[in-house]
Amino acid sequence: MPKAIVAIGGGQIRTRGTAPIDREIIRLSQKKNPRLLFIPTASSDSEKYWKNIQEYFGDFLKCETDVLFLIKEPPSPERIRSKILSADIIYVGGGNTLQMMRIWRRLGVDQLLVSAYENGTVLSGISAGAICWFDAGHSDSMSFYNPRKWQYIKVRGLGLVNGIHCPHYNGMTRGSLAESISGT
Repeated sequence: MPKAIVAIGGGQIRTRGTAPIDREIIRLSQKKNPRLLFIPTASSDSEKYWKNIQEYFGDFLKCETDVLFLIKEPPSPERIRSKILSADIIYVGGGNTLQMMRIWRRLGVDQLLVSAYENGTVLSGISAGAICWFDAGHSDSMSFYNPRKWQYIKVRGLGLVNGIHCPHYNGMTRGSLAESISGT
């Protein structure tokens, strides 16, 4: 099965600003109504973000949507494995890349995502959800901890794509970025 990763720098789901890219993600799955798993770890498992994803990918783009919340009440390792390995598309949301990668490594999500990729699952995501597929990313994660005084950092990703990803070269930082990603 062909392998595909679609890394999106930014955009607004609420306004359908990434619709052409998202249609291509669906096409790459080779399914009419693919099973899309949304992983919102970088946004601290935002319920509002999940609702936007359901409306957009479910209602508008006709995917079967599911979510993998990992922070508030982490599911069992078996449940995590089942959700990840049964998805046709995995879509990772934006937010705090450093937090996301730490949680994924602690729970073994990182290795399951690599396995899903090897099995032909389309991997995709926006901002932090784009950085994660690369060796590393240029991240504003420190702005989540100290919004007044922070510096960009390099966050280690999964290494499925060689290189360092910089999704927001124009200096857009947490406040305006979080709004544009989640559609709030």
